[in-house]
Amino acid sequence: MNWRAELIQASAFFYKIGLITRKRVFHVFEILFWPAIGLVSVGLLTRYLQLGPDKVAFILIGVIALSVLQVGQLDISYVILYSVWNKSLKHEIASPMTPFHLVFGGWIMGIIHSLVVFFLLSAFSVWAFGFRFLGSGPSALLLFYLGLVLSSAVIGVAVITLAFRFGGRAHVGATSIVSVLILLSGIYYPVSVLPQPLQVLSACIPVTYFLEFFRSHYGFEPTSTHLLLKGYLLVFFYLAVSIGGLLQAIRHAKKSGVLLKMSE
Repeated sequence: MNWRAELIQASAFFYKIGLITRKRVFHVFEILFWPAIGLVSVGLLTRYLQLGPDKVAFILIGVIALSVLQVGQLDISYVILYSVWNKSLKHEIASPMTPFHLVFGGWIMGIIHSLVVFFLLSAFSVWAFGFRFLGSGPSALLLFYLGLVLSSAVIGVAVITLAFRFGGRAHVGATSIVSVLILLSGIYYPVSVLPQPLQVLSACIPVTYFLEFFRSHYGFEPTSTHLLLKGYLLVFFYLAVSIGGLLQAIRHAKKSGVLLKMSE
């Protein structure tokens, strides 16, 4: 395999997302503005409720993790969604690309954007709310962040799979999947407060384990052991399943004529 050629093809989608970011102001808003608004509003709520430092840490960890997930998956999703909206999808599929190039190029840009958001929100949380998000140590922080960006890749691949099935309406998946994670993975509260059936579903979500792992460095008792092992096994399993689903969706779109209907 010619890795240089593979990276050049993947960089085309990286460059595409870079152009979208530069030319479309609302995409910059999605990357920077809304995560900042989310952190400020939730942070002020913790101050109004007069929560202790431990509860503030618990909630702000969830808010920043949610921002990383949301921003990281957007760039993967928009690689295809913009092509669907612009009716140019068949031209990209006809090019010498593979789903790997598409996903990898968008994911790398998503990592860059989410890393910017991650550090900006972390710095702001120190200044505004006295919470040191970087106080857990570099190794824990790296493992936590890597788990989040891998989870964002799963979401992004799921959204573009839906795009090949349902066209531009798949953008709903970009928000609805994250909303399910907010409900089930303990972003704002421990999963122990959920009804038992929902706790079972929560145990199937990698983000649940990454959050518990990171919060354990701030004094919160985890509900299970081997958190990182469980989280990474789940996220790699879902990533393999989602890529398999994407390949199947592309084949279906070609055979059924959906691909031509979404293009000009």
